Amino acid sequence: MTTFKTNHSALAWRVSFVLLGAIWGCSFWWIKLGLRAMSPVDVAFARLLLGAMTLLLIAAITGTALPRPRRTWRHLFVLAALLNSAPFTLFSYGETRISAVLAGLINACTPLTTLIVALFILRQESFRPVVTAGLGIGLLGVLIVIGTWNGFGASQLLGIGACLGAVICYGFGFSYARTHLSKLPDKPVALAAGQVLCGTVQLLPFSLAFGHLHVHRPLSSLLALSALGVLGTGIAYILNFDIVRHAPATVASSVTYLTPAFAVIVGIAFLGESLSWNEPVGALLILVGVAFAQGRFRRRPRRRASVDNLDL
Repeated sequence: MTTFKTNHSALAWRVSFVLLGAIWGCSFWWIKLGLRAMSPVDVAFARLLLGAMTLLLIAAITGTALPRPRRTWRHLFVLAALLNSAPFTLFSYGETRISAVLAGLINACTPLTTLIVALFILRQESFRPVVTAGLGIGLLGVLIVIGTWNGFGASQLLGIGACLGAVICYGFGFSYARTHLSKLPDKPVALAAGQVLCGTVQLLPFSLAFGHLHVHRPLSSLLALSALGVLGTGIAYILNFDIVRHAPATVASSVTYLTPAFAVIVGIAFLGESLSWNEPVGALLILVGVAFAQGRFRRRPRRRASVDNLDL
């Protein structure tokens, strides 16, 4: 019975892992479709509104109360700006000027920007040769993935800059969450619902002031926005918390490696976008650099043999 439960738990988080990578990878496809019906700020707002409704519904079904302390809500408000309202808007704007494939590959820079923030700004990590080397490899990957030698038009440059700005927000956001939210007693669903609700409130005035709906709103766009909100901003949080709880720590943070692959697949298959050689090569270098900095290529120390362990 114990073995069955262990195997079932391991299978469950593996399924959640693949689903989460697929959902976050498809998000860039859904954003591109949503932009056919709405402005970038409206896409981000609709995503947050539907995500908040989904998480609040899950909280109500599970009997989970939202956080009460004002201090917690202040932290959630800051975190919503860094992880939701600002990056969601920036990615949506970026995809008006670059492909969903490239946006998804730039998203692979998230662990790299998190490392840079932790090293240089918040001083949460110490400088070690392996970290410095990994950082150098990752930054080289960034230059390759955006194809700096090709030059950029003003429009493409704005799109790349917006997406890079989004992953920089993620870097600050994850570091902020690590500092201020990791030890809170509230349940993950409560924190996620509160965070996404704060992001919805933040974008509401911007959506009213600067947003607009296109005259023609294809059904595919409306379905994509629904998926983006319910799955990409609602269910995805639940899957992520499930992975964090049940998977090994090194695995839980590896979903970033899976997301770009799905972004490339759906961008090519459903949007007809192209893929240049430098984009996957650069993304691979980014991920290798991050993995190197995290010590994932470190050789495990060999066990010292003792007289008792020797086969004589």
